[in-house]
Amino acid sequence: MDNAEKEVLLSIRNLDVVFGRGRKSFKAVDNVSFDIYKGETLSLVGESGSGKTTIGRAIVRINPCSAGEIVYKGKRISGKLSRKEDREVVRTIQMIFQDPSASLNERATIEYIISEGLYNFHLYKDEKDRIAKVEQITKEVGLLPEHLTRYPHEFSGGQRQRVGLARSIVMEPEFIIADEPISALDVSIRAQVLNLLKKFQRERGLTYLFIAHDLSIVRFISDRIVVIYKGRIMEIAESEELFAFPMHPYTKSLISAIPVPDPIIEKSKKLLVYDPSMHDYMTEQPGLTDLGNGHMVFGSPSEIEKYKKIRFA
Repeated sequence: MDNAEKEVLLSIRNLDVVFGRGRKSFKAVDNVSFDIYKGETLSLVGESGSGKTTIGRAIVRINPCSAGEIVYKGKRISGKLSRKEDREVVRTIQMIFQDPSASLNERATIEYIISEGLYNFHLYKDEKDRIAKVEQITKEVGLLPEHLTRYPHEFSGGQRQRVGLARSIVMEPEFIIADEPISALDVSIRAQVLNLLKKFQRERGLTYLFIAHDLSIVRFISDRIVVIYKGRIMEIAESEELFAFPMHPYTKSLISAIPVPDPIIEKSKKLLVYDPSMHDYMTEQPGLTDLGNGHMVFGSPSEIEKYKKIRFA
């Protein structure tokens, strides 16, 4: 399906997020714009400090926007909202955090943690219905009924992340921001959590914004990938397109850092290091331009011409 025919669930338009004031201010997100289509997994990829989590937190209204806007289902959700609108955003947009131990209340039982959203929004008919919902979602994420009476410190990292997932899914959201949900987990557990996310997407028609710094993980779960560097978008493309034709030097450097399972190839492979000074933007103003196929790259007009020749040679 062509992008023009897809339903846009969330739009980020010319978003700036600035921390601090005056001379001490720091622009974490700089003029970022992209759409997320209903039912897709869009991955936001970049090194630590590139502004990925800041964008995710701006969507769920933790970080205020300094400029631009965030539009969800045709309604602006950045800036001032009524209490009713704010509650609707909180219920339909959920976030799964990177560190499952820090995001769970250590003094609450697993049953209460999963039920908290149900209590706050009264998403159950009676006590029997609430318990049924909690038990059902616990089973779906691969936890046992006896786990409900326990506390977070009694669980492994993978189990705690399942609790975080259950807490989000039980709210019946439409859109989930997964902020590096597997980076703190063992490799064997990562695949299980990723498979769970895909399962819920299939069964419930969920839309994901998946935040990661590792391109090898997002390749297999993303429909499209946004590459971000120091708060600016460098490249946007469908997953296979990005890996087949990486255009921006920064994207190429990220791909070159993906580990290869063969130790001989891994030893001899060449790592590409991105140097921002290679661009000359003094004479030509850079911008995000569509090369075709929905493949967008940040560059000056002369760089864009060069990328087009390479891509369609």
